[in-house]
Amino acid sequence: MELTLDRLSKQFGEKIAVDRVSATLTPGVYGLLGANGAGKTTLMRMLCDVLRPTSGQIALNGRSVRALGAEYRSHLGYLPQDFGYYPEFTALDFMGYMAALKGIPASVSRRRSLELLDAVGLRDMAKRRIKTFSGGMKQRLGIAQAMLNQPGILVLDEPTAGLDPKERVRFRNLIASFAQDKIVVLSTHIVSDVESIADEVIVMRAGSFIMRGHPETIVSALEGKVWECVADAREAAALESRFIVANAHYTPDGRNALRVIADRCPTPSATPLRPTLEDVYLHVFRDEL
Repeated sequence: MELTLDRLSKQFGEKIAVDRVSATLTPGVYGLLGANGAGKTTLMRMLCDVLRPTSGQIALNGRSVRALGAEYRSHLGYLPQDFGYYPEFTALDFMGYMAALKGIPASVSRRRSLELLDAVGLRDMAKRRIKTFSGGMKQRLGIAQAMLNQPGILVLDEPTAGLDPKERVRFRNLIASFAQDKIVVLSTHIVSDVESIADEVIVMRAGSFIMRGHPETIVSALEGKVWECVADAREAAALESRFIVANAHYTPDGRNALRVIADRCPTPSATPLRPTLEDVYLHVFRDEL
């Protein structure tokens, strides 16, 4: 399976939300990173044929998704950022309803629904009404419904929002097992989730792809630019005014230990640290923080 984006653009009035992006996506996990307003959600809505591009096209295995129509949508699983639920439905009723909308036969629907509820840790909650669910449980239900039709292309917009650390680990393991022969595109503000599961990271800014590559490749661009500086309060304030500080904590002797992102060694006593994807994010979007 191959999904091709060819000079894809979307404009709302005078605002260009997505600006001539091109990519070829094959099975694997693609993590979209970007600040609010970068164009991630608009791109994902175009991938799901919810929005029509202003220009450019999307093709599945060489055929335009517009021409494919319902055939293309049958390959899709989608969890939008703001997903609607019917509060009076039980989880199992909701899954059955979504299965019917996706054209899944009733003979398959219940078994598939229970399998997925089990996979996201909601099997014991199958007959509870959704209005009693926590935000994290609703998010897990949203992930389950997106996978009902065994999609070849899974698009997840902020799928880990509201999940606690244990739930996020479950989600990452689920996606890793699912993505072996499928295209998964996800966006999240939790950078560690992308770093853990993405085969390729795509960084968006102002509607364009500004960085692409394996997480380790992206992170290596910041090698030699992340430092630990131990300083007193006055020195720490000076460093925070001049550089990006990714983290700060007190040492046992009451001094400040700062994780500093700087192109050059910020102080004579600074020691180099191994960069992370979060460091890259802070460095790229430093003007928007």
